[in-house]
Order: sequence, then structure tokens, then C-alpha cells
Amino acid sequence: MAYDLIVIGTGPGGYVCAIRAAQLGLKTAVVEKTSFGGTCLNIGCIPSKALLHASELFEEAGHSFAKMGIGVPAPKLDLPTMLKFKQDAIDGNVKGVDFLFKKNKIDAHNGFGRIVAPGKVEVKAADGKTTTLETKSIVIATGSDVAKLRGIEIDEKRIVSSTGALSLPEVPKHLLVIGAGVIGLELGSVWRRLGAKVTVVEFLDGILPGMDGEVRKQSQRLLEKQGMTFKLSSKVTGVDSSGKTLKATIEPAKGEGKAETVEADVVLVSTGRVPYTDGLGLKELGVKMDERGRVVTDHYYATSVPGIWAIGDVIAGPMLAHKAEDEGVAVAEMLVGQAGHVNYDVIPAVVYTMPEIASVGKSEEDLKAAGVAYNVGKFPFTANGRAKANQQTDGFVKVIADAATDRVLGVHIVGSDAGNMIAEAAIVMEFGGAAEDIARTCHAHPTLPEAVKEAAMAVAKRAIHM
Repeated sequence: MAYDLIVIGTGPGGYVCAIRAAQLGLKTAVVEKTSFGGTCLNIGCIPSKALLHASELFEEAGHSFAKMGIGVPAPKLDLPTMLKFKQDAIDGNVKGVDFLFKKNKIDAHNGFGRIVAPGKVEVKAADGKTTTLETKSIVIATGSDVAKLRGIEIDEKRIVSSTGALSLPEVPKHLLVIGAGVIGLELGSVWRRLGAKVTVVEFLDGILPGMDGEVRKQSQRLLEKQGMTFKLSSKVTGVDSSGKTLKATIEPAKGEGKAETVEADVVLVSTGRVPYTDGLGLKELGVKMDERGRVVTDHYYATSVPGIWAIGDVIAGPMLAHKAEDEGVAVAEMLVGQAGHVNYDVIPAVVYTMPEIASVGKSEEDLKAAGVAYNVGKFPFTANGRAKANQQTDGFVKVIADAATDRVLGVHIVGSDAGNMIAEAAIVMEFGGAAEDIARTCHAHPTLPEAVKEAAMAVAKRAIHM
């Protein structure tokens, strides 16, 4: 069976790439070993957001309703039903991808894909039967897997990855989270809201490595205020699972000082993700990889072997679903001679804690390191009318603009609905806009995005409500 394109993996990058290719007239197939949607739809973005949403409402009903004159009994947690709510979100999205494949006449082959030669993909089904497909082009979109910690064995019951943390059968009394990145903070906040004591251990000296320093500090203070405990500059060197409770050994990151033992019911290992390329046959084909196991590509996403491309988590860049989607579209368009393009300077990142944390572009630390002169405008949500009315005044908006041209270089938001508000900043930056452009754009009142406008005005020291 001959195709113009075969995409291996149906996560956000893979399925979007396949759909765009089909729209452009390419005879397209996908190969998927498990369920459509990859990590994102099945054990990542979608289920975690369902639990974040449900747990936020649970906490709001228990602590905030009375302040608004809403008298309700203390909420009771029905965890099995909440987990079913999460599963319904997964099922709906997976079925949606299946529908889109059929709508766009994309053939789906279920099984483990292996590239046996340029233009040939072998698919091994669950029953062991193999089929070889022929194609002009192959896109590797197999995503990433959980990064393991040496000496700590994940069983997805008591010592869990993000996968197990999404399906715990009961709320742990004490959840120990290893890693203060996006996954650890999001899932830690879910179980904290549902009643767990949460301790987060981070090797570095602050949470959310790579984000703007001021954002990191304020976000940590807010999470601590909510009840999360942080052990920074620390590392977990082992977990004893022989007893009724887990016993984690925690040492200073630099190895100097006394070790301590912390008991927990569940340990969540959330130290990042690594590219998933096992069994694809890349080494045998001579596909070049880097020292971190990522597939090396050129600016057109082409690998070192003609006819094979790669996108998403298996190549360099942030491991984000929307980055993979844009790369998938770009590759599909390049295959038909169009000018596919991804602007890596304008890829937003969001942490879906409460309040949310969102960022796009450069941080102050990035610009200082690069020697770029800049101006900063900040505006707190305590001065925003809608935030006051909603009692959602935690956080701020920061706009960073080039000192000479006023072009927006970065926007960072800590606050309710930050993940939606960051889109405005991304659009302005994509068009090379200035802080003045945001400041002179009429924003509806009363809304939270008015804080973005005020922060832009503050770049020129003319914020009105502060």
C-alpha cells in the first residue's frame, strides 16, 4: 500500500501533521501503537486539566462560596466519579481525533511502527502480525517518555510517574513530589486541593527552572501560602518501599550536609521527559541523534536520512504540544512546496496551577545574559477591577520591551486565566508589535486582560490604575 506520507505517532504533532498533509492532497497514513492522541490526550495535557478543573471547583466550593453569599454543605469528594470525569475528557478527545482521520481520509494502522528503510515502515500489530507500508515520506512524531531516576523504580502504584498520579485510587495522606517543574506543580496542586499534604523536592534553588525569576519567586510564595512545602537545592537519592509507608532519603543537591528521611504514601517522579525513539530502527538506518537522544534535524525538520523528517518532543526545543502541532503543519506544507514556518521566539508556555503561570518570549535573565537593553512594565492584579470583584487578586503582568524600539520581547503573567491572556501577547509579538501597540489598543472593561494593557502602559511609566 503506497502513500505520499506516513506519520509515526498520533500525538498533537503527529495527528495535526497528518491532517494538514491530507488537506494539501497527500495520501496519508498514521501508525499508532496505543490510542490516538499520544501522551497529551491520554496521560498528559487533557486528563491533567480535567483534574485541575475539578479540584479547583472542589476547593472553591469548600472555601470561597460562603464569601459570595452561596451557602452549600461542605463538599464531599467522590474520587471514582472525578476520575470518570477525567476519563470522559480523554475519550471525547480521542474519538475526536478518530473522527478527523476519517473525515480527511487518513488511513490508521494500529501497531508498533519501525522504519526498515527509507520509504518503508513495518507495522507490528498486537497479535504479532506485521505489515510493510510503502511511502514517499516519513515523519517521526513519537513524542517523549518519563525521565527515570537512577535507583528509584516506578511501579505506578506507590512510586508513580505522571501516568500513575492521574489515576490514584485514593487521596494520599502525604505526596512527595520529585521535581518542581510544570508536571510536579500541576499534579501536586491537584492532590493538595483534594486533601493531601504535598512536599516538593527540587534539585535547583527555585521552582520552574527557565522561567522569569520574578515569576518563579512569586509563584512559589503563592503555592506555599496554599499549603505546599518546598525543599530546594535538594535531591532524592533513594526510596525504601519495603514498609507500609515509603521512606525517601533526601540530601543536599551539592552533597554537603546531612541527609534526612521523609515518609510518604506516594512518591511522584516528575523530573522531566526524554525523547521516545526506541524500536524505530533509527540507529540501523544511520539517523543522526544528539547526546540527549534527540533526532537531529535541519531547519526543514529533515533528518540525516533523505525522506525521513522528525517533529515534536523527539527533536530539540520545548516539549510542548502546541510547538509540535506547529511543526507538524510546517512539515506538511514544506512537503508540497509551501513555506512552512515556526517562530521559536513566540511559543507560549503555561503552568495550570491556580493562579496560572504563563510566559512567552524572553525573561529578564535571558536579556541580561544577552546584553540587550530593555524596559519593564508591571501591573498587579490587586489593582484590576475585575480581579477585585472576583477575589482573584494574586499575581501580576510583566511586559518587557526593547529599550530602543519598544518592541515587545517577553510577557510573563501570574494570575487567574493567565493561559488565555498570554495569547494576546503572542499575537502582538508575532507581528513585531510594541508595548505602545498594546497600550493604545482598547480593552473591554471590566476584564482581567486590562492588566496586560496597564502593564504595557507601565513600560512608558504611564499606568493609570497604579
